[in-house]
Amino acid sequence: MILDESRLSHRFTERGGVRLHYVEAGEGPLVVLLHGFPELWYSWRHQIPALVEAGYRVIAPDMRGYNLSDKPAGVAAYAIDELTADVAALIQAAGAERAAAVVGHDWGGGVAWAFAMRYPALLERLVILNCPHPARLLAAFRTARQLRKSWYMFFFQLPKLPELLAQRNDYALFRASVQEDPRRPGAVTDEDLARYLEAWSRPGALTATINYYRASFRPSGMRDLGKSPRIDTPVLVIWGEHDRYLGSELAAPDPALVPNARVTRIPDASHFVHYDRPERVNQLLLEFLR
Repeated sequence: MILDESRLSHRFTERGGVRLHYVEAGEGPLVVLLHGFPELWYSWRHQIPALVEAGYRVIAPDMRGYNLSDKPAGVAAYAIDELTADVAALIQAAGAERAAAVVGHDWGGGVAWAFAMRYPALLERLVILNCPHPARLLAAFRTARQLRKSWYMFFFQLPKLPELLAQRNDYALFRASVQEDPRRPGAVTDEDLARYLEAWSRPGALTATINYYRASFRPSGMRDLGKSPRIDTPVLVIWGEHDRYLGSELAAPDPALVPNARVTRIPDASHFVHYDRPERVNQLLLEFLR
């Protein structure tokens, strides 16, 4: 489906002195879409119109540090407690008691997993696209295979050097990720890419977005999430099998931690499964929400 941006409202809300930008469209039960790294709200361009047409109200934020949202200084500003509290604030700003669903891809998926752990009363369903449950990812870091795939997470712990590398050759590293990783030809057009480039070039954006990874390796990051209580919320995991960052064995969460999960694997899709197979992702999403 084609995104009609004239039907979107651009809004801002503030939490703890951090101003968060989000787009809103539609009427009905609330669905919150959380983008991944290194993206922005526009990465949901195929899902927003499908959800609106199906009778849902959608909000898709630029997560803190991204695009038009504020970029607070310091690694601590990107701790998982801050990120999940932002989602709670967005739901409150929308005037809803809870979300019918929170949907997250990549880092947005990580925040969505944590949000379901910390704020179970604020969502009815959880949808994850190519992001393992934190406990599954932590266990995978003990394997050579996943360590090879996740080299960049450790590289991002260095000061300044990751930012210098990321901005070289007009953000070639990021451009390769969002435009060359997808398996569907033309999944990210040059016009689409221009939106990403604009977001990456905003002052402070590179450090802010890389700080997600830096914060995740601190004591309040992934290690704490791996010990978090189980999620009883119904969960749908959609997993593109050609993911060069995450092994496909990470798709299914531990049933002891997430007893109400179902996993749908899409064999001809990449880490950016919602770019490669948008119609299939939309179908699965809407079936799960009914």
